[in-house]
Amino acid sequence: MKAAKLIYFFLLVAFMATPTLLRAQNPQLNKYDFGEGIDFGKKGEYEMNFRGYMQPYTEVKNYTTNDKTDNLTRFRLRRLRLRLTGEASKYKVDYRFQVDLSGSSEVEDETNNNYLLDAWVRYALTNRTSITFGQRATPTDNRELYMGSNTLQLPERSRVTSAFASIREFGFFAESSARFNNGSYIKSYLTLTNGDGLNAYNSDFGGLKVGGRIDYLPFGLFTKFGQYRQADVVREISPKLVIGGNFSVNQGMSSRRGRGSGEILYLDEEGDFLLPNYTKYGIDFMFKYKGFSVLGEFMASEASVPEGIKQRVRNDGSTSSTFDVDGEQDVANYIKGRMMLGKGYNIQAGYLFKSLYSIDARFTYLDADKHSFLNNGTFYNRPRYYTAGVSKYFDRSYGAKIQASFTYVDAGEGGINDINSNPIKGNEWIARLITTLSF
Repeated sequence: MKAAKLIYFFLLVAFMATPTLLRAQNPQLNKYDFGEGIDFGKKGEYEMNFRGYMQPYTEVKNYTTNDKTDNLTRFRLRRLRLRLTGEASKYKVDYRFQVDLSGSSEVEDETNNNYLLDAWVRYALTNRTSITFGQRATPTDNRELYMGSNTLQLPERSRVTSAFASIREFGFFAESSARFNNGSYIKSYLTLTNGDGLNAYNSDFGGLKVGGRIDYLPFGLFTKFGQYRQADVVREISPKLVIGGNFSVNQGMSSRRGRGSGEILYLDEEGDFLLPNYTKYGIDFMFKYKGFSVLGEFMASEASVPEGIKQRVRNDGSTSSTFDVDGEQDVANYIKGRMMLGKGYNIQAGYLFKSLYSIDARFTYLDADKHSFLNNGTFYNRPRYYTAGVSKYFDRSYGAKIQASFTYVDAGEGGINDINSNPIKGNEWIARLITTLSF
């Protein structure tokens, strides 16, 4: 709660101070594009952009428990985001500050409300190389993760993102690009972060996370940052393709997949913290051409557990030396059973008609390791997701749209549960409806 109040305070100060600073510099209102925000400043010297969007959301789950059919309906404000970006060309510096005031968590199996999303400063070492310090989306996740939430071609991201992505991290991010004579590009990214996801307000456990990504664009850059957006609203006049791979190692992780600090802790014989390591890697691609788009992703994760772990910390702060797995003491597999371990595949495609209606489809598959939290019957243990969707865009941008989808979910072996831990008989149907309005 203190963190939320602090964020609101700085946001208020920023809004109050910005007009005064701008008047002092005699700025100019450059342009306003619906969905792309307001641009103001002095061209070639300093420029700022202010934008935001909101997403009212409805979800209905249909399943059978205790010989009756249940419908779980949820209404919520999925996102309410405000973003301020700026650039001072003279000093080779740009920055971003973004908050989400909806109070909604990104995924179903976590309840923390994160208001501060982005807060970073980037310095351009050369025209093609830069280094960023702060909190931002990490390129070491699957490709879908660092695409804007208001540009998704379906109401929600795939379960591959939910299962493996750390979403945002705090640390250093270096990026560089190279253009070849044939017009193709290679983009490379290196990261050094705290490995705990969003900024750790309390104690920071474990070591650092090191990772990287390489992207190859054989046909040149996408139009209007289309590499970081899903549906092909600009209708690329020539084929555009990006193929990439990512890899990261988190030394001493204290959560399921690196989204938090101190959520899951272990101790050695002396009572000092000793944590497992988490390795993640994947490959992905995206293709766009004349309204048609395809996104394909593969992610996998592994864990290594130190032999010296002797105790675990319970939720109430007490400790236990019991690591029970199927009636036997098994430290390594008990720890792995609380982590997101396994593989995931996601393939989705869509076509945006000239009438600005789109049809989209997705198939997602999660292949859990034998000992993995992906086998948890309440949040996961659902290996296959089949989704079909339809969207209506109100202009050739991401300014306003309405999207609906239907998802059929297969239950894994051992069964699945609802949010109250009641066994579900058979499989699930999920209907989603989301409206996006940007400025």
